[in-house]
Amino acid sequence: MSEKNHVVEKQGDLHIDRVEDTIKRMDHENIDEIVASFDGFKRYLDDRIGIAKKIGLNDEQLAIVAEKIANYLAEHVEPKNREEKLLQELWKVGEKEERHMLAHMLVKLIDQE
Repeated sequence: MSEKNHVVEKQGDLHIDRVEDTIKRMDHENIDEIVASFDGFKRYLDDRIGIAKKIGLNDEQLAIVAEKIANYLAEHVEPKNREEKLLQELWKVGEKEERHMLAHMLVKLIDQE
């Protein structure tokens, strides 16, 4: 796959506009497996956040990416457990600033695990 399809390029440039396309390219079975349990969801996020930090993304960049992912999940993926349902409901009622803070909190939650 060419680098033009990646959210983060080798030199560290972040392309937020590519997040949704990247998610859409994922196999739906993979998404279902990731969200099958809340612990599995957190493990997946932990892995991805670790990779993002290794390539130099800071907490603000992580929250922006998390926000894009959460928007997609809230609109296109049915929650598989009560924790994900709660996150989806909070996301849907939140204003833009509140959603951004929730994205920061999710990154922080994973960091503290």
